[in-house]
Amino acid sequence: MASIFTKIINGEIPCYKIAETEDFFAFLDINPNAKGHTLCIPKQEVDKLFDLDEATYNGLMQFSRRVAKAIEKAVPCNRVGLTVIGLEVPHAHVHLIPLNNMEDSRFIKKETLSPEEFQEIANAIQANF
Repeated sequence: MASIFTKIINGEIPCYKIAETEDFFAFLDINPNAKGHTLCIPKQEVDKLFDLDEATYNGLMQFSRRVAKAIEKAVPCNRVGLTVIGLEVPHAHVHLIPLNNMEDSRFIKKETLSPEEFQEIANAIQANF
């Protein structure tokens, strides 16, 4: 059965897409820690990050770096943090979170954004990718 992320890639579930290449996909987290919180995923459905083949793993990190640089230009923040937890969806993914303080990195405090706010930030990040 396809993961929710595979369904997003295939367009079966809508998302606020940030960037896409032949092998990778980035979209806004719909339950963000901070405005601009983005998920980067390989299109290949593999459960655990370290089970990715080396080329895909390295490609995901390069893609995530490009997305993080775009986030830094679009979202006021001190830095963009990267975390990998991977328990909530069985599809390897990287969280890129704009950070202004340590609380932004914790998965406790969440931002509430309107669909318009999500689209506005997605457009801003896309423009810098």
